[in-house]
Amino acid sequence: QVQLVESGGGLVQAGGSLRLSCAASGGTFSSYVMGWFRQAPGKEREFVGVISRRGKSTDYADSVQGRFTMSRDNAKNTVYLQMSSLKPEDTAVYYCAAELSNSLPMTASSYDYWGQGTQVTVSS
Repeated sequence: QVQLVESGGGLVQAGGSLRLSCAASGGTFSSYVMGWFRQAPGKEREFVGVISRRGKSTDYADSVQGRFTMSRDNAKNTVYLQMSSLKPEDTAVYYCAAELSNSLPMTASSYDYWGQGTQVTVSS
Protein backbone atom coordinates (compact mmCIF):
# COMPACT_ATOMS: atom_id res chain seq x y z
CA GLN A 1 0.00 0.00 0.00
CA VAL A 2 1.41 3.36 -1.03
CA GLN A 3 1.35 6.54 1.06
CA LEU A 4 1.39 9.94 -0.63
CA VAL A 5 2.46 13.34 0.71
CA GLU A 6 2.02 16.53 -1.31
CA SER A 7 4.06 19.69 -0.84
CA GLY A 8 4.81 22.94 -2.61
CA GLY A 9 1.50 24.74 -2.33
CA GLY A 10 1.21 28.36 -1.34
CA LEU A 11 0.05 31.82 -2.29
CA VAL A 12 1.03 33.19 -5.69
CA GLN A 13 -0.06 36.11 -7.82
CA ALA A 14 -1.91 35.59 -11.07
CA GLY A 15 0.52 34.83 -13.86
CA GLY A 16 2.98 33.23 -11.48
CA SER A 17 4.25 29.69 -11.17
CA LEU A 18 4.39 26.94 -8.58
CA ARG A 19 5.70 23.40 -8.56
CA LEU A 20 3.91 20.82 -6.51
CA SER A 21 5.58 17.60 -5.42
CA CYS A 22 4.08 14.33 -4.30
CA ALA A 23 6.37 11.90 -2.50
CA ALA A 24 5.37 8.26 -2.33
CA SER A 25 6.39 5.57 0.11
CA GLY A 26 5.40 2.04 0.97
CA GLY A 27 4.98 0.69 -2.52
CA THR A 28 6.71 0.17 -5.82
CA PHE A 29 6.28 3.67 -7.18
CA SER A 30 6.97 2.77 -10.78
CA SER A 31 3.99 0.39 -10.72
CA TYR A 32 1.53 3.23 -10.20
CA VAL A 33 -0.10 5.61 -12.61
CA MET A 34 -0.14 9.00 -10.88
CA GLY A 35 -2.83 11.63 -11.10
CA TRP A 36 -3.35 15.16 -9.85
CA PHE A 37 -6.78 16.42 -8.89
CA ARG A 38 -8.03 19.62 -7.32
CA GLN A 39 -11.01 20.72 -5.31
CA ALA A 40 -12.17 24.27 -4.83
CA PRO A 41 -14.56 25.23 -2.02
CA GLY A 42 -18.09 24.12 -2.78
CA LYS A 43 -17.06 22.25 -5.92
CA GLU A 44 -16.50 18.66 -6.90
CA ARG A 45 -13.01 17.23 -7.05
CA GLU A 46 -11.82 17.60 -10.61
CA PHE A 47 -9.17 15.97 -12.75
CA VAL A 48 -6.03 17.98 -13.49
CA GLY A 49 -3.57 15.56 -15.08
CA VAL A 50 -2.26 12.02 -15.19
CA ILE A 51 1.10 10.47 -16.00
CA SER A 52 1.93 6.93 -17.00
CA ARG A 53 4.09 4.62 -14.94
CA ARG A 54 7.29 5.39 -16.83
CA GLY A 55 6.39 9.02 -17.44
CA LYS A 56 6.21 8.69 -21.20
CA SER A 57 2.53 9.58 -21.50
CA THR A 58 0.50 12.36 -19.94
CA ASP A 59 -2.98 13.75 -20.28
CA TYR A 60 -4.47 16.98 -18.93
CA ALA A 61 -7.75 18.67 -18.34
CA ASP A 62 -8.60 21.24 -21.00
CA SER A 63 -8.55 23.97 -18.35
CA VAL A 64 -4.85 23.45 -17.63
CA GLN A 65 -3.56 22.19 -20.98
CA GLY A 66 -0.53 24.20 -22.04
CA ARG A 67 -0.07 25.72 -18.58
CA PHE A 68 0.52 22.69 -16.35
CA THR A 69 3.06 19.92 -16.84
CA MET A 70 3.40 16.64 -14.98
CA SER A 71 6.63 14.73 -14.60
CA ARG A 72 7.92 11.98 -12.39
CA ASP A 73 11.21 10.71 -11.04
CA ASN A 74 10.85 7.02 -10.26
CA ALA A 75 14.27 6.94 -8.62
CA LYS A 76 13.03 9.53 -6.11
CA ASN A 77 9.49 8.11 -5.83
CA THR A 78 8.14 11.56 -6.63
CA VAL A 79 5.70 13.05 -9.08
CA TYR A 80 5.59 16.76 -9.90
CA LEU A 81 3.07 19.24 -11.16
CA GLN A 82 4.62 22.35 -12.68
CA MET A 83 2.01 25.08 -12.85
CA SER A 84 2.55 28.22 -14.89
CA SER A 85 0.45 31.21 -15.92
CA LEU A 86 -1.68 30.64 -12.87
CA LYS A 87 -5.15 32.10 -12.70
CA PRO A 88 -7.39 32.85 -9.72
CA GLU A 89 -9.65 30.02 -10.85
CA ASP A 90 -6.77 27.60 -10.23
CA THR A 91 -7.21 28.21 -6.51
CA ALA A 92 -7.97 24.87 -4.85
CA VAL A 93 -6.61 22.10 -2.71
CA TYR A 94 -4.49 19.92 -4.95
CA TYR A 95 -4.31 16.19 -4.39
CA CYS A 96 -2.10 13.53 -5.88
CA ALA A 97 -3.42 10.03 -6.35
CA ALA A 98 -2.04 6.64 -7.29
CA GLU A 99 -3.50 3.67 -9.07
CA LEU A 100 -2.24 0.34 -10.37
CA SER A 101 -3.44 0.70 -13.94
CA ASN A 102 -2.40 0.13 -17.52
CA SER A 103 -4.41 3.12 -18.69
CA LEU A 104 -4.50 6.82 -17.79
CA PRO A 105 -7.61 7.18 -15.65
CA MET A 106 -9.15 10.63 -15.35
CA THR A 107 -11.86 10.00 -12.78
CA ALA A 108 -11.30 10.27 -9.05
CA SER A 109 -13.15 7.04 -8.40
CA SER A 110 -10.51 5.15 -10.38
CA TYR A 111 -7.81 5.89 -7.82
CA ASP A 112 -7.30 3.92 -4.64
CA TYR A 113 -4.61 5.99 -2.92
CA TRP A 114 -4.67 9.69 -2.08
CA GLY A 115 -2.53 12.27 -0.39
CA GLN A 116 -3.81 14.78 2.13
CA GLY A 117 -3.70 17.71 -0.28
CA THR A 118 -1.85 21.00 -0.51
CA GLN A 119 -3.49 24.42 -0.80
CA VAL A 120 -2.81 26.60 -3.82
CA THR A 121 -4.14 30.14 -3.73
CA VAL A 122 -3.81 32.46 -6.72
CA SER A 123 -4.48 36.13 -6.05
CA SER A 124 -5.70 38.51 -8.73
